[in-house]
Amino acid sequence: MKRLNNLPDLKERRKELRSNQTMQEDILWSEFREHRLGVKFKRQHSVGPYILDFYCPNKKLAIELDGSQHIENKEYDLERSYYLAELSIKVLRFWNREIDANISAVIKKIKKELGLRPAKGEVL
Repeated sequence: MKRLNNLPDLKERRKELRSNQTMQEDILWSEFREHRLGVKFKRQHSVGPYILDFYCPNKKLAIELDGSQHIENKEYDLERSYYLAELSIKVLRFWNREIDANISAVIKKIKKELGLRPAKGEVL
């Protein structure tokens, strides 16, 4: 079977993206790191020709954070989502402003998609 994950020719770009992550990526990564949600997430993980902001391999879930540049890249994002869907990878997209305005609501949506039980007193 052909290798699709973390292709060597994208290694430098992945490293660059990790080193220069946005404030919103940093905020979300702090929620994901050390398996805080009970599942492992990888950041700047590539699948085929695409680099995903965050990826949970066990649940085949990609999390993408979109800034203003994505307004003009709708076709690219759609093509990317179709490619990932062909591999049974679901993509959840959030605008950077959603991270800034209400990170807890974003985390609730992610937990719900992951099929995680709410913490005591938490409603998903």
